[in-house]
Amino acid sequence: MARGGQGLARVAVVVRAGAAPLWWAGVAAAGVGVLPPGLTGRRIGVSAGAALFLVALAVVALVRRKRYTALARGAARAGKYDVLQDRAVTVRNWRRGHRWWLLLAFAVALGGSFVLPAAGGMLLAGAGTGLRLKAAWLGRRERAGQTLLWVRVDWLDRRGGGPAGRAVKGLRATGVAAGDATPGGSRRRTAALV
Repeated sequence: MARGGQGLARVAVVVRAGAAPLWWAGVAAAGVGVLPPGLTGRRIGVSAGAALFLVALAVVALVRRKRYTALARGAARAGKYDVLQDRAVTVRNWRRGHRWWLLLAFAVALGGSFVLPAAGGMLLAGAGTGLRLKAAWLGRRERAGQTLLWVRVDWLDRRGGGPAGRAVKGLRATGVAAGDATPGGSRRRTAALV
């Protein structure tokens, strides 16, 4: 980077990147997984899956909130020469880095359907929903503080995730108009040029 600038990725985008793949993998695994009766029967499998969905949602949505809050509180202003990574690049990096884990999780969820029908898929869907809720929580924090939170790309793990991991020593902050993603990490709608 020129003059000491750093590549920065949006924290909420990194968090949100896994939400859709986990959700859709979970829905597909649950849909297919409800077909075999399994060892426990469909009713018990779906009931267990609903409980797993809620547990996964709560755990994923709530884990590490104190760490995110502490990092956000100490966020430094982004420098003039810092480069803001596009939302699409951040999402693509996360999904490429986690593709084999997602495939393995889908296969395990499908295989588990022969014991507890649909439960594994509902667990995956719960994790995806939890990530979306965590990104929404980050978005509310960003709106309240009128700042967007960014993490140095070289501090993310080798799979493009971990925006609050041990390697992250601090976050950077910009105004809410920076980048191509809204608070919470969703795609910003482009306004027509006048």
